[in-house]
Amino acid sequence: MKIEKSVTILNKRARFEYEILEDLEVGIVLTGTEIKSLRSSKASIAEAFCQIIDRELYIINMLIDEYKLGTFYNHKIKRERKLLLHRRELYKWERKLKDTGITIVPLKLYINNRGKAKLVIALARGKKLYDKRESIKDRENKRNLDRILKKG
Repeated sequence: MKIEKSVTILNKRARFEYEILEDLEVGIVLTGTEIKSLRSSKASIAEAFCQIIDRELYIINMLIDEYKLGTFYNHKIKRERKLLLHRRELYKWERKLKDTGITIVPLKLYINNRGKAKLVIALARGKKLYDKRESIKDRENKRNLDRILKKG
């Protein structure tokens, strides 16, 4: 039995820039060279966002580097990739997107135990500047508290 190292690619800015309202795990449609490149952690979802096009959900601006051993069958680095979720979940999120300031952002891209690429997406609202300052202050207070407890 082969144990594969787990690949996890995070969108670290998402939790800082957005207030997360609800999250969901979805599948992603990839080609052969894309999944091979993803298994070697050659991807980024930092600038990616999700959009509903023709009643289907797509991730846009997700960067998956070319597979170094690929030939002319290699994939495009940035392309729209279809996300797989149940129709009722898509309709529910589509209704929630009608609210102003709500968007869908990717949080985490990983390969599960069965070898499938999964993406955790979230319904999010953009934070204001004062919310970001509060997040920074909370993070610094937690860090200082941990430092004090470690010394004591």
